[in-house]
Amino acid sequence: MPRQPSQASVPLPDERVFIQNALLNWYDHNRRELPWREDRDPYRVWVSEIMLQQTRVAAVLEHYRRFLEGFPSVRDLARAGETSVLATWSGLGYYRRARMMHAAAKKIVREHQGEFPTTAEELRSLPGIGRYTACAIASIAFGEPLAVVDGNVERVMIRFLGHALGDKAVWNAAQELIDESRPGDFNQAMMELGATICLPREPLCPACPVRPWCKAQGRLPGNGVKTRQIKKRVFYNLDLTRNGVRLVQRPRDVSLMPGFWELPEIKTSHDGAVWQSFRHSITTTDYSVEVVRRATRSGQRIPTQRLETLPLTGLTRKILRAAKVI
Repeated sequence: MPRQPSQASVPLPDERVFIQNALLNWYDHNRRELPWREDRDPYRVWVSEIMLQQTRVAAVLEHYRRFLEGFPSVRDLARAGETSVLATWSGLGYYRRARMMHAAAKKIVREHQGEFPTTAEELRSLPGIGRYTACAIASIAFGEPLAVVDGNVERVMIRFLGHALGDKAVWNAAQELIDESRPGDFNQAMMELGATICLPREPLCPACPVRPWCKAQGRLPGNGVKTRQIKKRVFYNLDLTRNGVRLVQRPRDVSLMPGFWELPEIKTSHDGAVWQSFRHSITTTDYSVEVVRRATRSGQRIPTQRLETLPLTGLTRKILRAAKVI
């Protein structure tokens, strides 16, 4: 077994070779079969990386398939109307991501003749593409030797080095560790390790390919500060008939999901028996949702066949699925 790493912030060069080989060999044999890994098409990589931001892989799979069916290329996305894009994105949340993708697609077609820029620096000029996404696309699709740091990679690096790291330090450490011959695969291996082995609460250390060099050995160094969740109770009315369901459209000038459609909100459930209760979370807020089924004049009666063409809030989509409407 190779010797344990020194107390330096990152492993020594000879140790890095062992670590890179161990991690890439593990990735080659254990990586999940995901649709965006079938090739290195920058459009597919971009769509997957944007969708995966703050969203679990399991929640993305069906949306990814549906999105590519609707917009198989960047030119198709650029030509589409915003309502169509948002309707296809509906259910993933964080809808600003979809709007920024739409704007970026238009810019790629308008200024780059439909071809993706090939470097992270150029990619960052596109709407909605920050450092992480730019480095992910550039390394996976074009082989640029740049590290990426998301929540999974940060956790791996903190455990690996045995101490908490600031933003700049963790990016620097990840960059020093990257395998420049296979940067895209190495970045995906680091993210895969964090997602499947180096878990936040109960890491599967015996299965970790780089355990011999890990200083934390399962502990997660840090300040222990947790984000406080806000709890909120809300009530909605479901008026569903053979002619459709009544929905209201959010104003265009609100900051959260402008223009999206949702069930009419009511002040209390006392006016009718609760049909069903739901739990729903958005960032730091946990919602307790009670839905009453009764007639109302609020909103517009939307035929059920039109629902899939409208941008629906995630909560509304959840309720309508429970009602077997969509």
